[in-house]
Amino acid sequence: MKNLLGSEKAISAVVGLLIILMLTVTSISVILLYATPTISDMQDMANAQRVEQAFTVFDSRTSKVALGESPSQTTSFSIMEGNVEVNGDNASYNESSIVIICVDMNASWYSSFQGSRHRWGAWEPYISWSEMNEFNASMGSITYTKEDRIIGYEGGGIWSKYPTGKAVMISPPEFHYNGETLTLPIMTVVGNEGSSGTTDVDVTVSSDNMPTVLYPNPSADSKRVNPLNSDKVLIYIKSEFYNAWADYANSLAYTSAETDDANETAIVELEVIPAMGKDRLKQAFKVGAVNQSNPAPIYNFSLDLEARASAGLNPSNYRITASSGTRKLTYTLAKKGGANQLIMSVIYEDTATGGGVETWDGMDIFPVSGKQDDQAAEVDLLSQTFTFEYDESSDFSWDNNSSLGIDPDIAYTNGDTTSLYNLTQHYMKLITMEGSVIFVLDHPGSGKGKGGGSDPVDYDESTLTLYYDGMPGSITYLHVSRNDLMASLA
Repeated sequence: MKNLLGSEKAISAVVGLLIILMLTVTSISVILLYATPTISDMQDMANAQRVEQAFTVFDSRTSKVALGESPSQTTSFSIMEGNVEVNGDNASYNESSIVIICVDMNASWYSSFQGSRHRWGAWEPYISWSEMNEFNASMGSITYTKEDRIIGYEGGGIWSKYPTGKAVMISPPEFHYNGETLTLPIMTVVGNEGSSGTTDVDVTVSSDNMPTVLYPNPSADSKRVNPLNSDKVLIYIKSEFYNAWADYANSLAYTSAETDDANETAIVELEVIPAMGKDRLKQAFKVGAVNQSNPAPIYNFSLDLEARASAGLNPSNYRITASSGTRKLTYTLAKKGGANQLIMSVIYEDTATGGGVETWDGMDIFPVSGKQDDQAAEVDLLSQTFTFEYDESSDFSWDNNSSLGIDPDIAYTNGDTTSLYNLTQHYMKLITMEGSVIFVLDHPGSGKGKGGGSDPVDYDESTLTLYYDGMPGSITYLHVSRNDLMASLA
């Protein structure tokens, strides 16, 4: 009979059981080590989604208060070990506000402002000048914070900011722009409270439904009128959710935005369409950005010139010039080669990447009628019969494969011809590519050493007729109000 104490079968069973137990413990340990953070992350994500949904409901109810449909609304939030705060005091407003400025491009300081305009506070050195119109409103916010995750109501929208610092929009703000009219009711949160823990908290928002109109408001400033008479409107949005504000602006059909990361600011810049039609000729007039997708965006561009004095309409070097960045467009008029005629040349320059100069010499004339101070001439910059000859070896702006050129893709060389109509359509698209430009009329005299000359044009009697297809998204009307929302926690 075998000795049971010496049996190897019993030992094998014990060892097998120990191995199974060790594998089980190891498996459970691995699951706990790797799965627990994932489960925790999934739980945090689910909690954040519930908060986002609660804020979306809150946004809808708050809109009813802001629009006067209800005097107050209450929304319950589950804190879930986070913090709910009402950020509606002066300290909060320093980090959550909107500043709107309207500027004129012909201001003496505009060129220096232009280089820094996409920076928070860039307007401050010029705020006392008449060509600068600034007004602002605080926003404030209501936020839920758990660790580095922030979900908040600001400016009529719902935003979510991740630990990486990137923010996204959950619900759009009160920012409405149709390419012509911007309506911006700024929601200002008033209050300063906080609550934390694991219980629910009720957020109540109320309003007296008496918004303050910021624009138009001629009683505050005579320039705050519609249609807008400035050249540009810039909207500075300072917010911890600034990059989501910028993404929202860039998603709209007619707006785009830049960001100032150092100051957590989104900047929306809108062009104002200058007045069109027939009006008295001025020595400086503005032309807005034209529609780049339209092959012929200029519909009418003509000057009816009247003589100023008995010498008649006798310019020796009359110039109509516009500049934009590295680009410059010049029409020249001169009374040469005959007593009753004006000749013209067209010069386009671009110093970017050595672009150079394109010069066109007129082969026809604009007739001058009348005598002495009754002399007059109609200069139609869209004439299809006025022919020009190219006076350079090669072109650069007509090559759509070039960084400086656009359609039509034509290779002009010395001696080639085209009409004034084609030149104006082409160069007006180029010179306004970056926005509105100012054309200046001057008469510097002719010949070396002549620093000036008698301007032959009577500006009180002369007229300018200008119609064109403006760039989509150019603003004409602006409506801005501040709506105070009193917020409290319970």
